[in-house]
Amino acid sequence: MTPSFDHILLATEHTEFDAGAERLAFLLARESGNALHGVLPMVSNIEYETVASARVAQAEREARAKLAALGAAADAADVALDIRVRRGEEPFCEIIAEALRCNADLIVARRRGRRGFLANMLVGEMVGQVATLAPCSVLLVPRAGRMWSQRVLAGVDASPAAQRAAGIAAGIAVGGNLPLLVASAAAQDNAADRARAESAAASAIAIAQRAGARVESRIVVGRPGEAIAQLAAETGADLVVVGRTGESGRLHRLLLGATAHRIIGLSRCPVLVVKP
Repeated sequence: MTPSFDHILLATEHTEFDAGAERLAFLLARESGNALHGVLPMVSNIEYETVASARVAQAEREARAKLAALGAAADAADVALDIRVRRGEEPFCEIIAEALRCNADLIVARRRGRRGFLANMLVGEMVGQVATLAPCSVLLVPRAGRMWSQRVLAGVDASPAAQRAAGIAAGIAVGGNLPLLVASAAAQDNAADRARAESAAASAIAIAQRAGARVESRIVVGRPGEAIAQLAAETGADLVVVGRTGESGRLHRLLLGATAHRIIGLSRCPVLVVKP
């Protein structure tokens, strides 16, 4: 990982869906040599605690059991874990509050939990809110996610957020002695769209070369989210890096950015969402 990620926060509910995030957070913390911060968010409010005291007591027992299990896993991974339970009406608010408290520069979280009724729910609502509002970068990890060891892919456009993501991706690639692939999408296969994509890729390549990365680029055609996720699978990239808000980030309904949202949901590997 890059030296800039020294204060890592693991956000977990310790379910089967959190396994990949927990695994990567332990590995990253051990690699950095720093203690790992953790937060276990619990839904709670005064009304709930008043009318459902038995359920609250059961939830507290489950939380203690999860803390014990996480502590044992951290010990087995030779990682110092400082984890807290935070209670509130919205779990994402508690995660963000803990990130601010411990001055986190990276949050590691699962990609999603159980699939809801909405077929297009590619990213869990809680982690989507965290990725949108976090004061730092966020690494979203699928359940089977592993540490990257093959190739880093940076998905870029002309936005400042994407160019910052290219710099972070280059640092990770250099640190891991991995090749970096810069990918930019042309919405249509025409000269104007290709020129915009090539310009964005060229800027990102220059950033990566200054960082000393072994870099190549690829222009893909089609909807950016789908095209970049497919390219990651085809090239064996096992980490994708994107900016939090790109050229489509002004959409009111999706502050994370439509392209980033689709890449996260469709990628088989961890996706790092870089704060602008």
